[in-house]
This record gives sequence, C-alpha cells and structure tokens, in this order.
Amino acid sequence: MAIFKVILAAIVLVALGIAGMAITILVKKGGKFPNTHVSGNKYLKSQKIPCAQTQDRIAQRDAWREVNYKKVSLTPNMKAGK
Repeated sequence: MAIFKVILAAIVLVALGIAGMAITILVKKGGKFPNTHVSGNKYLKSQKIPCAQTQDRIAQRDAWREVNYKKVSLTPNMKAGK
C-alpha cells in the first residue's frame, strides 16, 4: 500500500507541473516557452560556439567536399580471385 501512495504522489506532482506549464503558456504574452537551445543563447553565439547538430552538419559538409571523385578509377585488369 505504501508503493501506491508514492506512485499517486508522483502522478499528482507531474500533473501539477504540466498544469503549471499550461497556465504559463496561456498567461504569457505570445504563449511560447523561451528558446533554451544552444542557438538561442546570446553568450554562446558571441563565443561562436555552435550546437552539436550544427557541428556535425559542418563536419559532414567538409568531409563531402574532401572527396575527389576525379581520382577514383576502376582498374579494368582486375581478375576474380586475385
């Protein structure tokens, strides 16, 4: 029976948190939460620190540019089994 009380208390606390966020959206002008992502942080922007997704996108773009398809060749004298 004690575990039931703990689960019930957890459900009540989560419900209160969700209700609080809903009320914040309704009452706040514009009805949006602040942007807490790295791209929305002015300090990180001034330090030129991108988020992990942006760093990955840049690294993939640079790696794609490094590939030189003009140097790729297939040797016509390749024999099976060698």
